Amino acid sequence: MENRGVLIGSIVFVFASFILMMVMLIYETYKGRAERDRLVSRSEHTVPRVIEPVQLRDFSMYRTKVGNEGRDMVEVPEGPFTMGYDQGDPDEAPAHPVYLKAYFIDLKEVTQSEYDRFVKMTKRNPPQVPVFEEDISKLLDPDFPVVGIGWNDAFAYCRWAGKRLPTEAEWEKAARGEGRRLYPWGNEFSYRLSNIDGEDDGAKYLAPVGSYEGGRSPYGVYDMMGNVAEWVADTYHPNYYQNSPFLSPTGPDSTEFKVMRGGTWRDSKLNARLTKRFSAKMWRTDATIGFRCAQDVETMEEPTS
Repeated sequence: MENRGVLIGSIVFVFASFILMMVMLIYETYKGRAERDRLVSRSEHTVPRVIEPVQLRDFSMYRTKVGNEGRDMVEVPEGPFTMGYDQGDPDEAPAHPVYLKAYFIDLKEVTQSEYDRFVKMTKRNPPQVPVFEEDISKLLDPDFPVVGIGWNDAFAYCRWAGKRLPTEAEWEKAARGEGRRLYPWGNEFSYRLSNIDGEDDGAKYLAPVGSYEGGRSPYGVYDMMGNVAEWVADTYHPNYYQNSPFLSPTGPDSTEFKVMRGGTWRDSKLNARLTKRFSAKMWRTDATIGFRCAQDVETMEEPTS
């Protein structure tokens, strides 16, 4: 009987140990999956500020200021630049010289938190994204560029901030500089210097504004290619460049379409060049369109004697 009791005890011990081992295995599996899901979720919303080692450039020669609503701006100096591209789409040609007076432009795209402040202060309707193929929360982050706004919304925000939308020519010069570069950083394309289609840039959808240090324009402006396309002041006509004025062009008098520039997180490398022109009706809202503002340089009055 004593041996039988020992045998039964041993069997119970082994069985209990097996059950305990299975419980621990299930727990560790669950914990591992939970950690994986947490990391995946975090990676979809977060982009490193510098995705790859880049040679940092010095932009200190350009004058900066803080706008009335607290956003940083940089001055684009007065002078000529080349607008357009002869090897692009028909509406990008011909490449032609344009002369602009000095102006300020926002260093970064307007964020969701900044636009939310505007909405609360003006009691304006919040942004609406009518169609998005996944969970809308993947587009929501205070540091992401605002999306789901039409041209009138962008115009109203800039006016509220004591600014205005940049003209198409101002946008292109701020992005391109005085030369003929195709991308903000030069003529060689890199997937890791801007947020366009694909995940090589570290973002599946939107990225926090200012994430791509190596992708800044010659004046230090962030995200002039990718992330979101940006409304500009001009109306659109496919043949406008054929008769565009040399001094400070502002687009045709009126059409039913407005211009967007800069490409989006959905666009391929083919559409990523800075000279690419996009157009849409001014009421259009979706997950790929945002904006930034510009401002005239204030004329300093000569002191009276």
